[in-house]
Amino acid sequence: MTAHATDLATDLAPSRTRLALPFLAVLLALFVSGCGINNIPTLEEQAKAKWADVQNNYQRRADLIPNLVETVKGYAKQEKDVLEAVINARARATQIQVNANTVTDPETFRKFQEAQAQLSGALGRLIATVENYPDLKSNQNFLALQSQLEGTENRIAIARRDYIEAVRAYNTELRTWPGIIWASTVYRSHKPMETFAATAGSDKPPPVKF
Repeated sequence: MTAHATDLATDLAPSRTRLALPFLAVLLALFVSGCGINNIPTLEEQAKAKWADVQNNYQRRADLIPNLVETVKGYAKQEKDVLEAVINARARATQIQVNANTVTDPETFRKFQEAQAQLSGALGRLIATVENYPDLKSNQNFLALQSQLEGTENRIAIARRDYIEAVRAYNTELRTWPGIIWASTVYRSHKPMETFAATAGSDKPPPVKF
């Protein structure tokens, strides 16, 4: 090879390197995206969104209870213990807030679930009591509250189901290949989320027929 040819080859080498860099960058980006590096944050955000739906529907139920209690009280003042149980259960349920950043805390989540279950039980006892008051059962305001409560219980059941599925997908990604690699390196601060404990009939909303 002549000196001129050698010099030409030397000059072309940096040019080839510069041309190859963008191509290599694209290949690297495709490789990384194909390895699922974005799966963990994507699934986490989906689970958080589903949790927000759960919270919103529980809050909607809590907002209906004061009017419900006042309506029942107008017809059944003697049911003081039952009414107070609902009021107290509502207070406990609204005091325990589990936001999207604390659903990874088992103890806090357990307290939240227990408080909501206690409120459901108190409402169930109130519903049973209403059967003794025909005039209350035909009251238009009460019928409207009944309809709203029925709809809310259905939405709670659906929101819980969707949240459970979203958490299952997220937690599975943290434990399985290739997500476990990213979870142990890039996303080390990400923890499994808590979900509702399965109970008999939990896939169906509680009856609220008055």
